[in-house]
Amino acid sequence: MTSDKEAPEQPKKGTAAQSKNRDMGSALRSVYQKTVDEVVPDDLLSLLGKLD
Repeated sequence: MTSDKEAPEQPKKGTAAQSKNRDMGSALRSVYQKTVDEVVPDDLLSLLGKLD
């Protein structure tokens, strides 16, 4: 028995799609870096210290 289902279409890799992916990657890296650089509040550090 054969299936009439077709494989899902792959997005076209044109310059617009590459630019959009590059922009999204840049935005995600920026948000991640801001999160990594964020200072941990003293009260949270105090709570974490109580877990030791």
